[in-house]
Amino acid sequence: MEFFRIKRDIPFMSYGKLTTTISLVTFILAVVFLFTKGLNLSVEFTGGTVMEVQYQQAANLGDIRHRVEALKVGEVQVQSLGTSRDVLIRLPSKAGVSSAKLSEQVMGLLKAGDASVQLRKVEFVGPSVGEELVSHGLTAILLVCVGIVIYLAIRFEWRLALSAIIANMHDVVIILGCFALFQWEFSLTVLAGVLAVLGYSVNESVVVFDRIRENFRRPAMRGKSTAEVIDNAITATMSRTFITHGSTETMVLSMLLFGGPALHGFAMALTIGIVFGIYSSVLVASPLALALGTTREHMVKVVKPKEEAVV
Repeated sequence: MEFFRIKRDIPFMSYGKLTTTISLVTFILAVVFLFTKGLNLSVEFTGGTVMEVQYQQAANLGDIRHRVEALKVGEVQVQSLGTSRDVLIRLPSKAGVSSAKLSEQVMGLLKAGDASVQLRKVEFVGPSVGEELVSHGLTAILLVCVGIVIYLAIRFEWRLALSAIIANMHDVVIILGCFALFQWEFSLTVLAGVLAVLGYSVNESVVVFDRIRENFRRPAMRGKSTAEVIDNAITATMSRTFITHGSTETMVLSMLLFGGPALHGFAMALTIGIVFGIYSSVLVASPLALALGTTREHMVKVVKPKEEAVV
C-alpha cells in the first residue's frame, strides 16, 4: 500500500555529513544534560511510600494531588487504580519522617476533603529496591542492544548491524537527555517506553536495510554507486514510512493528550523516540553504513563457477 510514489530518487546521502554532524551535536548535548542535571527518578527508583486509598464515589484526582502537594515532599504521583474510586499515591521519602507517619499525614489531608476515604494499603520502597530496579533496567537495555546486533549481523552484515545499533542508541540517549533537560519524572513506564523505542527504531532500520540488499541484487541497479543504491532504497520506502509512523504517532499523541498523568511519561518517551527514530533510521544509520564501507560484495555472495576437469 502506498500513499504516493516518488519517481525521482532523493539524494539523502549527499547530506550525510551534515545530518551526521547534527546528530553528533544533539547526542553530545543530551549527554551533557544527563551528567549536569541528571534524571528526575521516580519513587520506584529512589525509594518512598506507595499508598492505595478508596473513595465511596469517583475520586477527584486534581484535588487529591493539590492536597498531598501541601506536604511539600517533592514530586507526587496520583493516578486511578482500576476504578475511578481507587487511587494510587506515590510519595518520595521525606527526611526525618517515617513511612507510617507520612501516610498518616496524607490521610489526614484527604479526610479533611472527604471523610469517606479509606486506606487500603501502604508500602515502603527502600533505596536498595530502587537500586535493584535501576540495575535491572540498564541490564534490560543492554540485552536488547546485544540482541539487535546479533539479529542484524546474522540477517544482514556486521556493518549494517553496527550502524543500526549506533542509530538506536542515539535515539535512547536523546530521550534520556530530554527528560534530564526538562526534569520530567523518569519512572518504570518511561523505561518501558524507551525499550519500546529500541524495537520500533530497529524495525525501520530493518525495512531500509532490506530494501538496500534487494537493490544490490537487482540487475537494474548494477553499475550504480553505493550512495545511489541507498538513496533509491530510502526513497522507495518513504510512503511506507509515512503510513507506519503517521498512524503510530497519532495513537501516541492521543495517549499523551488524553491519557492523563499515568500515561504521560510513557507517551512522551514514545513521541520523542518515534520522531528521532525516523530521523536516525534514514539520516544516521544509512550514512554510517556508507561510511563503514558497505558495498555490493558485502551484501551479495559471488558464486564462483566450478572448473571442469579436462580429460
